Amino acid sequence: MIKITNLYKRYNNRDGREAPWVLKDINLTIPTNVSVGLLGRNGAGKSTLLQLIAGMDNPERGKVERQCRVSWPIGLSGGFQGNMTGRQNVKFVARVHGSGMDVHRIINSVEEFAELGSAFDRPIRTYSSGMRARLNFGLSLAFDFDVYLSDEATAVGDKAFREKATRTFKAKVGQSSLIMVAHGEAILKELCQAGIYLKNGQAIWYDDINDAIAAYHEETTPSGSRKL
Repeated sequence: MIKITNLYKRYNNRDGREAPWVLKDINLTIPTNVSVGLLGRNGAGKSTLLQLIAGMDNPERGKVERQCRVSWPIGLSGGFQGNMTGRQNVKFVARVHGSGMDVHRIINSVEEFAELGSAFDRPIRTYSSGMRARLNFGLSLAFDFDVYLSDEATAVGDKAFREKATRTFKAKVGQSSLIMVAHGEAILKELCQAGIYLKNGQAIWYDDINDAIAAYHEETTPSGSRKL
C-alpha cells in the first residue's frame, strides 16, 4: 500500500518568488495489487507525482508512506552517471540495490532487454534519450518490485521494442502492480484497473480506469483530442 497524506509540491522561480502549486493537498491511498493509470493534461503534475511516490523528490508539505517496494519511474532518462558506460551504471545499481542478487545475472538481463548492442559499453553521455530510457527500463525490470512506476515507458524505442515493453508489463500485472502515465488510452485500459485524475493540482481517485478517462475527456474537449 502507498499512502499519500496532505501532499503539496511546487518549484519556486529562480528569482525566489513563490510559484503556483503543482500539487496541493493530495490525499490518496493506493491499494496493493491494483494497477493505476495516472491521467491529466500536459503540465498537470503526473511526472512530479510519480517522482514523489518513488522518493526521487520530496514534497514541500505532507508525506508519502510506502509499505511496499517501489521502483524508480521507468521511462525517465536521467539518473545515470554520464562518464560511466551503460554496463558500469548497471553494475553499480545492481551492487547497491541487489540485496545479494547475482550482479552478473542482472547485467546480462539488462544487456539483453535494452538491445543497445556495442553502445552498452560506451559512456552514457553518448546515448540518446531513447537509449537511456531503454537502459532504465531493462534495469528496473531486473529487480522484483511490488509496484512499478512507468512514465511513458511503453512509448520508448521502435515498434518492436514498444511491443516488447507492453508484453513485459502485461506479464508483470498479477505478480506486481503498476502506476503508469501513458498518452495512449488503450494501454491504460488494458493494464490498469483504477485511475487517478490530476486537475488544478488536485487528485481524484476512480475505482474504474474508464471513469477516470471519461472525466478527463469531460474536462478537456468533447472529442477528447488533447493528450493525457
